Amino acid sequence: MGNSGGSLTTRSTGELHQLIRAAGFTGIEDTETLAEGWQVTDFADAGRRSLVNLVQSTKTPAVMVSFVDSDVGFVEAVTPDGSSWEGLLNREMAESYEIPLEHFPVEPAVTGALAWSAAAGLTPDEQAIRQTLTGSALFAEELASALLVALGIPDAT
Repeated sequence: MGNSGGSLTTRSTGELHQLIRAAGFTGIEDTETLAEGWQVTDFADAGRRSLVNLVQSTKTPAVMVSFVDSDVGFVEAVTPDGSSWEGLLNREMAESYEIPLEHFPVEPAVTGALAWSAAAGLTPDEQAIRQTLTGSALFAEELASALLVALGIPDAT
């Protein structure tokens, strides 16, 4: 059985685990520190407004990927001004779960990802973003990592 939790990527100058718990995330695991204050934290579950709550408290953009058995990733990203976008990773596998792909159109996700990246002060790679949102991989986590790189998050691998 694969990963059914998620990963959260944000910047924080405070105690990130405290902020994540206060926002409604549970089962918080290790945090990987990247460059320029970016951090990636795995979690078991998140409430419906957890991502928005976290962004409001930290006043920094964040992107979250929720995994379904390591096969599919649901992407949500929010900026402090309330802008957001959603995407789907591993679309081919998502079809086998009968996830309606039409609920996750690629072009609005690419546009949203570019705007999110710019709001975060990053330099995105549009072609790479599109590839992660349309590509397939054995594990959705591979595409999630590639998405972080495509968004321009420093030291993401």
